Amino acid sequence: MEYWLWSTVWVVIPLAAIGAGVMKKWLSLKERQLEAQTSLTAEKAAQYAAHTERLEERVRVLERIATDRGADLAHEIESLRDRPLN
Repeated sequence: MEYWLWSTVWVVIPLAAIGAGVMKKWLSLKERQLEAQTSLTAEKAAQYAAHTERLEERVRVLERIATDRGADLAHEIESLRDRPLN
């Protein structure tokens, strides 16, 4: 009976070590994937924030034009046509 126990221990210990190494590599891969996804998400959020800021600025200009009853209304409209969309 003792022989069976010791032979099992000698097999299980190396298998556990191999399994731990594989698990460590897998966790490392998942960590790198998560970091890449986080970086991509942060970059997209920054792009959306910049785009939103540009749109808000354009809306402010349009609101000012719509409420402005002055003589420079045509000039404001023409200046908007000259500005790039991005």
